[in-house]
Amino acid sequence: MSSPAPLDPAQLVAKDGPGTALGLRYEEVTPELVRAHLPVTDKVRQPAGIVHGGVYALIAESMCSAGTVIGVWEDGMVGLGMSNNATFLRSVKDGTIHAVARRIHGGRTTWIWDVELSDDEGRVCALVRMTIAIRPRR
Repeated sequence: MSSPAPLDPAQLVAKDGPGTALGLRYEEVTPELVRAHLPVTDKVRQPAGIVHGGVYALIAESMCSAGTVIGVWEDGMVGLGMSNNATFLRSVKDGTIHAVARRIHGGRTTWIWDVELSDDEGRVCALVRMTIAIRPRR
């Protein structure tokens, strides 16, 4: 098997269709830590005027997938979302959602991440535990 092409993190995150459509912006992407933010706009608000819960899940899955793929790509593998467990603590109506994903397990077949999503005041608004399955690239 030939060596996989090097993976440019900027190209990876640019291919995140849903994240890009909603305005997700990455600040740092490594196999251990991912930082990103998302401006709150009408695209992400539900009818009551607060950020839709699914947006937090999308942010987490996008970030954790990106960090995992960066870590496993050179081994001919890819990361695929397997489980996304979000707990909502505080609603957000305006400003920016700030997210930090930290890898807590990097195994051969699964990686597990914890994601903390906060508002502009640094108050935690949601917590997500994300499991990423590691599979061969096709």
